[in-house]
Amino acid sequence: MPLSEIRERAIAPALAMLPARMNSPQAEIMLLAIGLQESNLTHRRQIGGPARGLFQFERGGGVAGVLRHAASRDHALRVCDARGVQPVAEQVYQQLEHDDVLAAAFARLLLWTDPHALPAEHDAPGAWDLYLRTWRPGKPHRHTWDRHYARAVREVVR
Repeated sequence: MPLSEIRERAIAPALAMLPARMNSPQAEIMLLAIGLQESNLTHRRQIGGPARGLFQFERGGGVAGVLRHAASRDHALRVCDARGVQPVAEQVYQQLEHDDVLAAAFARLLLWTDPHALPAEHDAPGAWDLYLRTWRPGKPHRHTWDRHYARAVREVVR
């Protein structure tokens, strides 16, 4: 799926369910870059691993974290209600594989739990640091990040 289609079908509807202050070009760039890094915005089930959705959430990690964190919990409950899923880690985890809007909303909420501001549009190293802090990838691939981030910037900043 082209990035424009991911933005239109998953990211825009997800951001529309969240407070306006969570919607920005920087947020869209981060979502696209992380989606590209995690799943190439193609795989909704991790190859050889337990993660689900375009943003590759694990049940006990990102899903549970977003449902519990003080900064994201109330928003996550509203998103779950809007998407017709019980706000229980196992239920959300299973649904992420089939609901790209839910996946994008949870990805934005995970970013929201970080106390730092989103990096500027052309701050790939700062974006990498944010990705590491929030996703905590088991095998981070720094060598692919700059390419994915630049692609996301080109898509959003036209």
